[in-house]
Amino acid sequence: MITTDQIKALRDKTGISVMQCKQALESADGDEGKALELLKKKGAEIAAKKSERTLGAGMVHCYIHAGGAVGTMVELNAETDFVAKHDDFKALAYDVAMHVAAMNPKYIDEADISAEERAVAEALFREEVEAMQKPADVKAKVLEGKLSTYLGERTLLAQPFVKNSDMTVSELLEQATQKFGEKVQIRRFVRFAVLQ
Repeated sequence: MITTDQIKALRDKTGISVMQCKQALESADGDEGKALELLKKKGAEIAAKKSERTLGAGMVHCYIHAGGAVGTMVELNAETDFVAKHDDFKALAYDVAMHVAAMNPKYIDEADISAEERAVAEALFREEVEAMQKPADVKAKVLEGKLSTYLGERTLLAQPFVKNSDMTVSELLEQATQKFGEKVQIRRFVRFAVLQ
């Protein structure tokens, strides 16, 4: 039997509706870890279904790090003003802006990385991998892994979220899409830092 305390605890962790939390706990036989995984999977499915929707609203949020040496601006979009003006949406925009200040991504996702930059990184890692005493198929996998890690560290959506490293920024947006019932997307960001 699922208790209201279990549902409340899961809702407090995720911000997702009471009914979705209850259903996830019931499907997971009361196991909170399994329920979290189910909610994460459902969030990805919902985000995929809503990926083609038009974003007609949003907000720009700023974050200035303590001391004023680093500042960011992020444009976060949603489908309607109703969601874009919600306090939880504003909190999400703030968290993303803070993440950008802390993690200094260069791109939103891998599609934004130029072929030229990919080629330079691949050439650098290929040199490193060729020096290894490994079979060719292992070298290819190592090269792929190094390149994937390198590019992932530079893309906002692939980075572990600064406030919860168990999820990526992409998963954070999927969770928000599930919570708000609308597509939520980062359109652009900029980060400024005082040169030293």
